[in-house]
Amino acid sequence: MLKQAMALDGVRVLDLTRLLPGAFATQMLADMGADVLKIEQPGTGDYNRAFAPIAKKESGSFLLLNRNKRSLTLNLKNEGGKAILRDLVKDADVLVEGFRPGVMERLGLSYDALREVNPGLIYCAISGYGQTGPWRLRPGHDMNYLAEAGALQLFGKAGEGPIVPGLSIADVGGGSLMATTGILAALVSRGKTGKGQFVDISMHDGAIAWLAMHGADTLFAGIEPRGGERPFIGQAPCYNIYQCADGGHVALGIIEEHFWERFCHAFGVPELISRQWPEGEEARKQKALLQERFLTRGRDQWVAELAPIDIPFGPVLGVEEALATPHAQARQMRLQVDHPVEGSIPQLGFPIKLSETPADIRMAPPLLGEHTDEVLASLGYDQTRIDALRQAGAI
Repeated sequence: MLKQAMALDGVRVLDLTRLLPGAFATQMLADMGADVLKIEQPGTGDYNRAFAPIAKKESGSFLLLNRNKRSLTLNLKNEGGKAILRDLVKDADVLVEGFRPGVMERLGLSYDALREVNPGLIYCAISGYGQTGPWRLRPGHDMNYLAEAGALQLFGKAGEGPIVPGLSIADVGGGSLMATTGILAALVSRGKTGKGQFVDISMHDGAIAWLAMHGADTLFAGIEPRGGERPFIGQAPCYNIYQCADGGHVALGIIEEHFWERFCHAFGVPELISRQWPEGEEARKQKALLQERFLTRGRDQWVAELAPIDIPFGPVLGVEEALATPHAQARQMRLQVDHPVEGSIPQLGFPIKLSETPADIRMAPPLLGEHTDEVLASLGYDQTRIDALRQAGAI
């Protein structure tokens, strides 16, 4: 049986990143067929390997971010380790790193140095604030980037200030997805010109770009959007979250007038049909009215009653519930893979559906350094030399 073609067959990626943003980006590339070699520090590896929860021996979050990759241990502060990386770069298409700006330069492994080895190399650097600008060397994490992008203030209730978002929006939306898009664009460009390039990804930049909807309030109306104070971030009763009698919650996401009219009739509040977008005290009273009524029944009772009328409405699900829905199952958003230590482990499915070159799980997340000897042998290193490098602390 012939192997199924994949969109990124033949693309070789060197992944020097740690933690979430780079790992998610390179896993998407790996899922689409790229050969991703995860390069990790000997002994400790990716910091994410130590994060709770721990399954049997491996970190759960590591197991959800690193399938379809091989692992090679390299000490990039060791001359032997640097030499191996340069050997790998000769045949690589993409290198992804997530160090603070300047680290790779100090190691002698900058883009300028590595493109001398391979002019076609696409070098993607993911950092908090980018490679240029006065904040380039500042440390930060997801919440810092959101805060300083003007995005964190969008989360929360009116008058109560911002809250900590439940998803790593700047890390994934501003980092992983922007990096993947940039890498794919650079691969297309290289196919035309033969030249590689440097891809500078700032999670702070990415978070600002995500303001395309709410930034309009400021840029065109002079209004600062804050959580609970604008229609689509908690102010509008028709676009809000309500608690039910059993402690569960439902999400009412109505924008269109015909959906609002249909809801008002079904919910027993026809007097609100002409008042979909109240403001100030009237909005607070309307939301309180809807909340009081939602508290008369449980979450699933409301879903059973309102879902059939075809409006933007549904339950607030837990993760286990969400992955168990018939729709998530039909879309194959929960998968399994066999792991050499953990046994059969769950995986989140592929968000990109390709009709001719579908993504697939070809390998479980790797053990630390699992493929070191295999990779070095492919570079022509014999076992005596590999043993000597290991003894010298290079791998």
